[in-house]
Amino acid sequence: METKYLNFFLLFSLSFLVISCSNDTPDPVEMIEENIGITAPDSYSFSRDGSSTISFSGQTTRIGMASELISAMKDFRTSKAQLLEMFANETANGGDASPFDDNLLNESTKSVKSKVAASQDYFSSNTAESSSIKADFENWIVAQVDEVFPNETELASPSKAGQIADGSSARYVNAKGLEYNQAVNKSLIGALMLDQIINNYLSPSVLDAGTQIADNNNDIVAEGESYTIMEHKWDEAFGYLFGATANPSDPKPTVGSDDSFLNKYLGRVEGDSDFAGITAKIIDAFTLGRAAIVGKDYELRDMQANIIQEELSKVIAVRAVYYLQQGKNALPSDGNEAAYGGAFHDLSEGFGFVYSLRFTRNPDTNNTYFSKNEVDEFISTLTEGNGFWDVSPDALDTISESIAAKFDFTVAQAGS
Repeated sequence: METKYLNFFLLFSLSFLVISCSNDTPDPVEMIEENIGITAPDSYSFSRDGSSTISFSGQTTRIGMASELISAMKDFRTSKAQLLEMFANETANGGDASPFDDNLLNESTKSVKSKVAASQDYFSSNTAESSSIKADFENWIVAQVDEVFPNETELASPSKAGQIADGSSARYVNAKGLEYNQAVNKSLIGALMLDQIINNYLSPSVLDAGTQIADNNNDIVAEGESYTIMEHKWDEAFGYLFGATANPSDPKPTVGSDDSFLNKYLGRVEGDSDFAGITAKIIDAFTLGRAAIVGKDYELRDMQANIIQEELSKVIAVRAVYYLQQGKNALPSDGNEAAYGGAFHDLSEGFGFVYSLRFTRNPDTNNTYFSKNEVDEFISTLTEGNGFWDVSPDALDTISESIAAKFDFTVAQAGS
């Protein structure tokens, strides 16, 4: 199959030189599909013997758990123990604690923490950093209760946690102006959703583990299931993006409104005219890649995985730049502390997206676009001294430019 595909690709490349001047040149993806017999369905729907082969309930569960955790972090009645239990779910499935409003989540043995910084490619042999990242989330959760909750009615100021006005709303920040709930929310987009999609489930190290290629070639399904393990792994990646979607077979109409994590911000990027079409590109790649698994074409599968890795990494980078630039633009030039609320909210979201840059993946190198040291330096710049109270517009521009330089967009395109 690989030789056949390579020969076709070489023939296609030569023929392209001959026909490239014609306005009737077919789309390369269509030619690939036609010549190797892989046709993507019109929707993300796959079945075997009349039964759907798609399953990603674990991803839907973790999105639900993360959603309840973020909501609870904004409720001053929530205890530290409850928040930590929502993150770790250590007494799951019949334990004494029932931290979630949804009892199905209380009954689940899944947890958010177990999948944070847990991808096969980035963290299976990097347990020290994985543990450090998990600790960051727990520290933010604890600090929300220990630092912010006691100062609910106090006005925030440099070096003092409390509330700060944002129009008719109030934001609750730490002594550096950071909203911990936003740090957790936006950082989970990278450390949980993105890392699991692009560095775990779409990686050949997971898709091709053990006997999975042979099993998929012979349609050997998982015990008691309708899907092969390889099909299931691909679907689990899909689930971290579309697991809360009402109609996952056709997720495009509601993208951006299905959860508060990666789905939401894919929708935000789609809504920027500079990046319109990114949603269709990602959904099409998921669908064709899944069809390639059914068709036993693993080279085509990996081509689609590469598209998803690049485009979802771009979503993180675009939103990081967007919020840094929005925060910069909202900083009051006269030092009026009453006007900081909107800026700090944007910068808190930017903080989480900057943190999430660590989990991006460049398909050309199979490494992250941003090393740990690079991300640590960005975070240090945002939080040094009095943090957002002191950060300069020039510093925010420098970080933004460093991020955009790794991609094919400009700060102006992402920041507006």
